[in-house]
Amino acid sequence: MEIKIRFAKEKDYNQVEKIMKQVQEMHTEWRPDVYKNVEVVLPFDMYMDYVDNQEFIVATLDNKEVVGTLKYSTRNISGGPMVDRKVMFIDSMGVDEHYRGQGIGRKLFAFARNICEEQDCDGLELQVNAKNAAAKKMYEKYGFTEKSVNMELLNWRDK
Repeated sequence: MEIKIRFAKEKDYNQVEKIMKQVQEMHTEWRPDVYKNVEVVLPFDMYMDYVDNQEFIVATLDNKEVVGTLKYSTRNISGGPMVDRKVMFIDSMGVDEHYRGQGIGRKLFAFARNICEEQDCDGLELQVNAKNAAAKKMYEKYGFTEKSVNMELLNWRDK
């Protein structure tokens, strides 16, 4: 089994959407108050915008089946009290449920990190669902640390 990482192509869409649905199902299970079941998680035209802008990478098994995805964007942060920075932000990442725990996420991150270096970014950031302990552990193993913590007050009208 050989895992290769490359920029996504139009032909990858159906396999990418399959992985995106798996991730959406996990989020829906954890937070049905925030996420909902949808027929299409990533519309084709939006996907093609990401492909055209080289903002989507995939992990392939033996150069055929897509088994992992990573969508990123680059943001320039400036103004006010903030230091000017160029940051790569990982918007979404997923590995097919049958291939998790085999180092595919690590390879996707290594590829993203290379892009980050090529684009002379100051940082690489992401958010992780608080209930996704496996992903958080993986990110920490890769060297990510907490930057901030999002908090929420549920049912605030009842309190």
